[in-house]
Amino acid sequence: MLTATILIILFPLAGAVINGLLGNRLQKVSGYVGTLAVGLSWLLSLRVLLWVVGGESLNENIYEWISAGNFSASVGFQVDALSTMMIVTVTTVSFFIHIYSFGYMHGDPGFARFYTYLNLFVFSMLVLVLANNYLLMFVGWEGVGLCSYLLIGFWYERKSASDAGKKAFIVNRIGDFGFLLGMFLLISNLGTLQFSEVFAQAPDLISTGTTTTIALLFFVGACGKSAQFPLYVWLPDAMEGPTPVSSLIHAATMVTAGVYMVARSNVLYTLAPTAGVVVAWVGVFTALLAAAIAVVNTDIKRVLAYSTVSQLGYMFIAVGVGAYTAGIFHLFTHAFFKGLMFLAAGSVMHAMSDELDMRKMGGLLSKMKITGITFWIGALAIAGIPPLAGFWSKDEILVSAYHAGHTEIWLLGVVGAAMTAFYMFRLIFMTFHGTPRDQALHDHAHESPSSMTVPLIALAAGSVVVGFVGVPPGHGWIDGFLVSVVGGHQAGAVSHGLSNWALMSISVVVAVLGIGIAFAMFRSGRLGAVSTKTIYKTLENKWYVDEIYNAVIVRPIHKLSHGLWTVFDTIIVDGIVNGLGYFVQGVGWIATRFQSGRAPTYALWMALGVVTMLYYVTAP
Repeated sequence: MLTATILIILFPLAGAVINGLLGNRLQKVSGYVGTLAVGLSWLLSLRVLLWVVGGESLNENIYEWISAGNFSASVGFQVDALSTMMIVTVTTVSFFIHIYSFGYMHGDPGFARFYTYLNLFVFSMLVLVLANNYLLMFVGWEGVGLCSYLLIGFWYERKSASDAGKKAFIVNRIGDFGFLLGMFLLISNLGTLQFSEVFAQAPDLISTGTTTTIALLFFVGACGKSAQFPLYVWLPDAMEGPTPVSSLIHAATMVTAGVYMVARSNVLYTLAPTAGVVVAWVGVFTALLAAAIAVVNTDIKRVLAYSTVSQLGYMFIAVGVGAYTAGIFHLFTHAFFKGLMFLAAGSVMHAMSDELDMRKMGGLLSKMKITGITFWIGALAIAGIPPLAGFWSKDEILVSAYHAGHTEIWLLGVVGAAMTAFYMFRLIFMTFHGTPRDQALHDHAHESPSSMTVPLIALAAGSVVVGFVGVPPGHGWIDGFLVSVVGGHQAGAVSHGLSNWALMSISVVVAVLGIGIAFAMFRSGRLGAVSTKTIYKTLENKWYVDEIYNAVIVRPIHKLSHGLWTVFDTIIVDGIVNGLGYFVQGVGWIATRFQSGRAPTYALWMALGVVTMLYYVTAP
């Protein structure tokens, strides 16, 4: 199975290389090359899944990469239940998004370049989740960060896209610094970054304080990649990239890398319960912070972006309270319904001449039935309406938090569930129902081509059925499947009983309440209304977080940099360089006095020379 694992990784890399070198000649064929590459990886991933379900696993080093003193690192891969869940999620969603991109990116001059970047991303993501050590994971981690930068700024001629790409790159580097420091601490304490060795030695060789520090530093990295407070600000701006990118990277796969990393490091977080509590509270805070912004936002893609930040918060609640299976379960289901909704939003944009403002939409269901119905399915799933996928996964997180003794986190999570249902159906009602608010755009609207609608139908079907892998809650197929990875370090596990179903019923009730409020406001015509109240303005301006960062961090650094440039570069460096130039120029000017070309001048200098020589010869 090692060969199959390597091929899963290499197929997308081959697609990226072929399209990168021959894309200009292949043109539209590059789409087939990229899609075929990911499709082959998907088929092999299903084969690996069946192998792992049969009780098999693999952890093998291919070759030694680094050897320095007592430290060594290898290129090796680990195939177990957790990594298999991730590769199936990544390749499945990626495959359908590659198909969707045929229609969405049709006619774009960067068509081949787009598929090159997509394939390179899938390759990097697969390296990240299949690595058997933190160093190789970090290589994939940086690879997906690079591809995110390239794809956010894909339309680089637009300043907003270029700026968004740079913002994502810089913010992620801040998080990556924490990840690096955590790895350095592991090396200094254990001398290894191999997962199996770290997890085996950590309980004996690392003090509780050091373990907590490492776990928190890893979480800093996770906050950057998975857009948690305070490093979430890059994700909404990432919507400047093409919509398939938003679906694949910034909803379904890359942004879940931080959750995966924490789940993979479950041994460390079990040894550092304080770090777990921090993870859970940051998760619930981020979930509410982002959901509140989504409640008033009118940009269809940014509503989904803030929704993604919020749902990632729920995943961190799960892994923070020790319910690692629940976190991975929600990661799995979220990839389907959030990927679906981003693609459906792209379908709406395709029909509405790239319009993003929901206040200019309305009544689109009559023109786009497939897009509208599949969007409805995605919205019901994320709202937690049974029996769709989001109901089983999100409620397992909340019930796990409750049983782990974090009642406050459970209560805040329930509030977030109500907000989720409200903002998603606010989007649904404003976009697909009521009367058109821009008749010209509405008249132009039409259903997307089959290359775009077939992936919508496939992901909608997934949003309905994939949740059943977690039924019954806490004892579903996925719980038994992942027990080999997190079973010995799973806390807050769900058990059967009236209390569990009662807690889940509460979540459903508040979700229905959120939908009902959205519907009531829609019927009264107040759903898209603008308010002058302070809280509305605060949410409309995203809690002024970007403005605070600009005032506290960006501008002071800019001024400091300008000051250093003025003092050090202009005065000192330029002063030395220019001073040397002036000195040489002065010496040259003096030398020219000796070479005037006039005989009397030469005679004078010769006489002075003779007198000087006579003086030194005759002087006592």
